[in-house]
Amino acid sequence: MEPQSDGVVLKGLHRYVSLVIEALGLHGDAYCVQLEPTASAYVALERRLPSRPDRDVALLWDELHGWALAVETGSGEDLLIVGYHGLELLPSPRVVASFAQRMFSDSPEASLDPPALETAGTEDGLMLRLAAYAGYRPAGRDR
Repeated sequence: MEPQSDGVVLKGLHRYVSLVIEALGLHGDAYCVQLEPTASAYVALERRLPSRPDRDVALLWDELHGWALAVETGSGEDLLIVGYHGLELLPSPRVVASFAQRMFSDSPEASLDPPALETAGTEDGLMLRLAAYAGYRPAGRDR
């Protein structure tokens, strides 16, 4: 059974991203999430990459490629991806924080190519996983 409204899924995405922010040790509300046209999130980071000290940095997440680290272009164009996590679509917040920390190292290891991730089996599976962050439990399932 699916969550009855996008509101539950959106609340779950907000909660998931809030937990990522907490794991990163960030403060404030410098993030946004959306479900349409695709589920995605943007988290502004407080640090800058040594290789690009003049550019703001952000973590991005979307339902197709999972998490990535990106730099702002400064010209209003799309952000430039500097690396994808690429291992799973919804890793634990602690895993996302570790990925971000590694990207600030002198020799980060991340793919520059978008990964081909499975969306938790189906799009509905992803929506259920996000809704679970809001406390949603499908009827008939004990957890």
